[in-house]
Amino acid sequence: LINLNLMANAIIGGEISDAVPRAIDAGFRIYMLPQGIFSVAISTVLFPQLARMAVRHDLEGIERTCAQGLKFIALMLLPATAAILALAHPMVELVYQRGAFTADSTDLVAVGLFWFAFSLPFSGVNLLLTRTFFSLKQPWTVTALAVGNLIVNVGVSLLLLPWGIKGVVIGTVVADVAMAAGQFYFLRRALGGRLRIGGMTGPLLKMLIATVVCGAVAYGVWLGLDSALGAGIFAQIIAVGVALSAAGAAYVGIVLGLRVDEAHQLVAMARRRPS
Repeated sequence: LINLNLMANAIIGGEISDAVPRAIDAGFRIYMLPQGIFSVAISTVLFPQLARMAVRHDLEGIERTCAQGLKFIALMLLPATAAILALAHPMVELVYQRGAFTADSTDLVAVGLFWFAFSLPFSGVNLLLTRTFFSLKQPWTVTALAVGNLIVNVGVSLLLLPWGIKGVVIGTVVADVAMAAGQFYFLRRALGGRLRIGGMTGPLLKMLIATVVCGAVAYGVWLGLDSALGAGIFAQIIAVGVALSAAGAAYVGIVLGLRVDEAHQLVAMARRRPS
């Protein structure tokens, strides 16, 4: 159904221009990189634990594990979202702009990528909640919600078609937010009223503070280096690479300084890894 959403975006985007479907696909490929690295990995690791708890009817354990997984996904995907929002254009320029892929192509793809970024955390949440439904042997609930996600995506994209590629991608964002809300509601019912978010509020607020700083650092460092180094390919690699590194360091420093438990847990796990 994710691929059907992408196909729907391409068909609807084709009503705008022949270039829009290709631009959506190009932006989606960059958008999926942090999704594949972080949320897929976290969901894959937690899925067997959730399944074992479901067999034991340990609903409290499922709630606890799912809530922790959601915080880990937020910890990873929020700075990725900030980085994409801040550096959508230079990222696209670095990855794609050569040969027949012109500056105009970069501008179009960057708009799509910028708006895709808003759906990144919700897409990660959806993946983990979907795995949780699977562990409970309730695949049809989440499948029905995914069909609803497709309908919302198409409806909003058609409604916002006059906005161009931005309107098509916003349809995906709205659909992912609706999907996350629907999954959370039905999963909470499946867990007997559990899956409370009260314990997530404090860590999420701290992560959001760090995320804002992350985005500001990414853009500021890139802007300074881009002005100083110029537009060559190696200059772009340095500017984008150093900006992402500086933003990542700032984010890590803030979440550790604000004592976000999940960040300290990751540091502890990294230190325990055998060399």
